[in-house]
Amino acid sequence: MRAVDPPAESGPAGGAPADPFPDGGGNLPGSSGEHLLQHAYDTVKRARRFYDEQVLDHLNPRMKEFVAKTDLAFIATADSHGECDSSLRAGPPGFIAVLGDRHLAYPEYRGNGVMASLGNISENPHVGMLLVDFVTELIGLHVNGKARILEDADLRAIHPGLPAEFERGRKPERWVVVQVEEAYIHCRKHIPRMEPVPRNRAWGSDDAKRKGGDYFAAKGTPRPWHDTQPQRG
Repeated sequence: MRAVDPPAESGPAGGAPADPFPDGGGNLPGSSGEHLLQHAYDTVKRARRFYDEQVLDHLNPRMKEFVAKTDLAFIATADSHGECDSSLRAGPPGFIAVLGDRHLAYPEYRGNGVMASLGNISENPHVGMLLVDFVTELIGLHVNGKARILEDADLRAIHPGLPAEFERGRKPERWVVVQVEEAYIHCRKHIPRMEPVPRNRAWGSDDAKRKGGDYFAAKGTPRPWHDTQPQRG
């Protein structure tokens, strides 16, 4: 593998690499880092073709149809320090609401109480979504943008057409509204085909066994933060 030397000059954002394109990247999608590596690995023409042919700054009609049919999405967030987290959101087809060409929203249900994704969004609004159809079309859709958190009642007051019928225990507590900045295809080449099978889900259950229990045998393992918790009298 050919090593990539760091650029001689850094950009203005705290040592970020300077964008190698003559116009500083202009309005091109992507980061200075990916533009730099496109030059280093001689993929500029391929990347530019992808930008020009596949990347949009909004959801077109086909994308909106895809979102309206999807039943799962992977969500990537990072806190203010850049520490990352990825998570899965799922529901019946249409659980992600299309609010227009430049906005969509996904529901947040009752979970384990950690609020990892929402906590990151509260510090850093940038979010990356990957919606994948593993069953029929074998295709994916990337949606990157800025997110904000709204309570269910507040968003419903603005968009009364949001889904109103839910399975027991699955009423949204709040929503994440994403302002679309990039939307583009994830090719089907390496997406495995899956076949859905019937399954009874214990929505809203706190039963440990139904939720997976201690599947990875993590319970009882010492944690570094155990010794730092304040003692209660």
